[in-house]
Amino acid sequence: MRSISRTANSLRNAKVALLFYALNLVIQFFSRKVFIDCLGSEVLGLNTTAQNLLGFLNLAELGIGTAVAYSLYKPLFNDDRQAINDIVSIQGWLYRRIACVVVVGASVLMFFFPLIFAKANVPLWYTYGSFIALLISALLGYFVNYRQIVLSADQKEYKVTYAVQGTKLVKVLSQMLAIYLLAYGYTWWMVLEVVFAVVTSVVLNRIIKKEYPWLCPSAKDGKRLRLCYPNIMAKTKQVFFHRIGSFVLSQTTPLVIYGYASLTLVAIYGNYMLIVTGVMALMTALLNGLGAGVGNLVAEGNNEKVKVVYWKITILRMWLASVICFGMYMLGDTFISFWLGRNFLMPRTAFIILIAITFMQITRTNDVFLAAYGLFQDVWAPLVEAVLNLGLSVLLGYFFGLTGILTGVLISLVAVVWGWKSYFLYRNGFNENAFVFFTEYAKIFIVLGLGFLLFVVSFDELTSLDYTVLPLLVFHQSLVVILYGCISIGLISYLNEPFRKFLQRILFQIISRRVN
Repeated sequence: MRSISRTANSLRNAKVALLFYALNLVIQFFSRKVFIDCLGSEVLGLNTTAQNLLGFLNLAELGIGTAVAYSLYKPLFNDDRQAINDIVSIQGWLYRRIACVVVVGASVLMFFFPLIFAKANVPLWYTYGSFIALLISALLGYFVNYRQIVLSADQKEYKVTYAVQGTKLVKVLSQMLAIYLLAYGYTWWMVLEVVFAVVTSVVLNRIIKKEYPWLCPSAKDGKRLRLCYPNIMAKTKQVFFHRIGSFVLSQTTPLVIYGYASLTLVAIYGNYMLIVTGVMALMTALLNGLGAGVGNLVAEGNNEKVKVVYWKITILRMWLASVICFGMYMLGDTFISFWLGRNFLMPRTAFIILIAITFMQITRTNDVFLAAYGLFQDVWAPLVEAVLNLGLSVLLGYFFGLTGILTGVLISLVAVVWGWKSYFLYRNGFNENAFVFFTEYAKIFIVLGLGFLLFVVSFDELTSLDYTVLPLLVFHQSLVVILYGCISIGLISYLNEPFRKFLQRILFQIISRRVN
């Protein structure tokens, strides 16, 4: 019965998350449009920069939430309520210490705001107000909302989604209306940010109290109890190093852009990243089901079978990534032009590099298999990734601007995420020479790359046509993307028999379900 419950909760988590993701994504596009039209791109860029600065301070979280969730799985399975209370108490104690670090760091950082935002064409109090509003929301997570980790570890993430994402939906709608209808719109934006942070905490904690009335952690006891659960600190240290690379990739690029350019360019970059983030989230929702059984498969100990599954998922990701990236190339500038106007288009070379970064991010199959094998000992790898990412972005950004900054990000992804992690998985997971991986990957990449270039050369004029009617332009470009997707998957299926059989099995299952 428990396995059935877990399966049902997993499906419910995915459905609820996908629903709220779609709703929030749509409203975010409208929100940015209202933001720019009513307040200007400088204020939007300021808002994005403030969020990134706070993200830098939140790195102090160290991955404690991940380590605590891992430690809760067994007590939840055994219904060991005392252990659950102990572990959450440790988390509460650790989070209070982190909150103090964040407050001190934020205070020091705000002291330098007049220097950091010296070239921003916005009132300085906007900077302080935005940052403090976002800071209050973050601190509530450390002092009040941390108990939500029990819901997540107990496969009831959908309840967290209802509370957090549902409130966020109402918040963004309220902020849009305030900006559009009221005087001093941005002041109301900041007020509503704080108000809804409090509302989220109240709703979330009511859900937790109803679901787990026996959950009464004591942060004061956490210091003593941590000695009884040493694995929490051990896991935290490992996860922390792997968080660094992800943090640098997602949070520092807007800061580097602002350092070399302006808040307006940060806003332009943020508009494109909203599209990329949406694509990544949809891909995660789509492919999570394929990777769900990887852990059990690895546990069987049949490396040959694992490698077959690995290549099926890898090739599928590569094909989907190529179609999505080709769609971004054909439709990206068109969408931005009609959404915000041509003044918010990214330079063409920088846009192409951003597409390459998106391809690398979507095709990160190695992460799932490295986790299944428990291969986390390469703690130096994310540090090297972070140094390459930030160092090359700063260096190349000095000479080539936005194009150079994004090139630095791409180089770090190719070197560490694609190069090293592939080698590490083949050597320590599959126990095989990594040369096999690089040759097989090259075959598929060349086929997709040549097809991509051929279609770009043949239909590039569609990206610059200025149709007065948007549906006609989108219709032509979408047809080309669909044509590329059909031809490319046909070529890959012809060249790779296991992948061809894999697709046939998927199609058979889809047809069987419809018939039944």
